[in-house]
Amino acid sequence: MRLNNILNPLAKLFAICVSFCLISLAGHSSALAAQPEPWQLGFQPAATDMMAQITSFNDFLLILMTIITVFVLGLMVYVMIRFNAKANPVPSKTSHNTLIEVVWTVIPILILLVIAVPSFRLLYDQATPEADMTIKATGYQWYWGYEYPDHGDIAFDALMLEEDELQPGQPRLLSTDNAVVVPVNTTVRVLVTAADVIHNWAMPAFGVKMDAYPGRLNETWFNATKTGTYYGQCSELCGIRHSFMPIMVKVVEKEEFAAWVEQAKVEFASYDEANTNLADVSATNMEITE
Repeated sequence: MRLNNILNPLAKLFAICVSFCLISLAGHSSALAAQPEPWQLGFQPAATDMMAQITSFNDFLLILMTIITVFVLGLMVYVMIRFNAKANPVPSKTSHNTLIEVVWTVIPILILLVIAVPSFRLLYDQATPEADMTIKATGYQWYWGYEYPDHGDIAFDALMLEEDELQPGQPRLLSTDNAVVVPVNTTVRVLVTAADVIHNWAMPAFGVKMDAYPGRLNETWFNATKTGTYYGQCSELCGIRHSFMPIMVKVVEKEEFAAWVEQAKVEFASYDEANTNLADVSATNMEITE
C-alpha cells in the first residue's frame, strides 16, 4: 500500500514531463517557417540539413535529460520515504556494494557515449565543404555590409528598416533595406569579419552562428533547401544599438538569383563608386597630413 502511494505520484510526474517534451517538440512545426513568432516554443523550422540535425539532436537530449531527471527525482523521493528514521529505525550498516558501484559507473559512461557520437558528428559536419559561391559579411556599428566576390564584386549595406518604412508582412526589428540573396540548394561560404568591434552573424533557421572579429576572417557555410526569406540578428553585444542590426537572407530559385545578380550590378554600382571616391579622399587627406 505504501509503495503504491509512492509510485502513483511519480507516475503522474513522469506523465507531466513526457507531455511537456511532446509539446516542446510539437512547437518546432507550429512556428512560421521564415521568422520567429511571439511566445514561440522551440526552434524555427530548419531550412538546412545542418539545422535539421541540430534540432533532432536537441530533441533527443531533451527526452534523455527528462528521463534521467525523473528517474533521479523518483529515486530520491522513494529513498526519503522508505528509509527515513521513522520508517526504518534500524539503519543498514552496509559500507559498499560492488555491483551497484559498477552499475552507476558503467551506465553514465554509456549515456555519455550515446550523447558524444551525434555531438561529434555535428561538430565535424561544420567543416566548410567545397563551396559554390562566397559571400563576405562585415559587421559595423550597427549594420551589416555584404560583398559577392564571385559575382562582379557586388557590394551593399543592409540597414534595419524603421517602423514607418516597413511593408505589409515585414517583421519589425528584423527587416533590412537590402536582403542577402542566395540560390536554393547551393553551398554558400560566408566569410565573417568586423570593422570596429566584435559582432556575430547568426541565422537560426540555417543553424549558423559565427563571431565577427576586427582584422580577422572567420568562415562558416550553409546550404538552404527551402526558398523563402529568413531572419537573424547580431548575437554579440556590440553597443547601444546592438539589437537593431538584423540579418535578412532571401533564398530564391537559381534562375531568379541569376536575374538578381544582373540587377544588383546596376543597382549597387553607385555604392561601389561612392566607396571608391571615399577611399580616394581618405588617401588624399593622409598625403596632405604627411
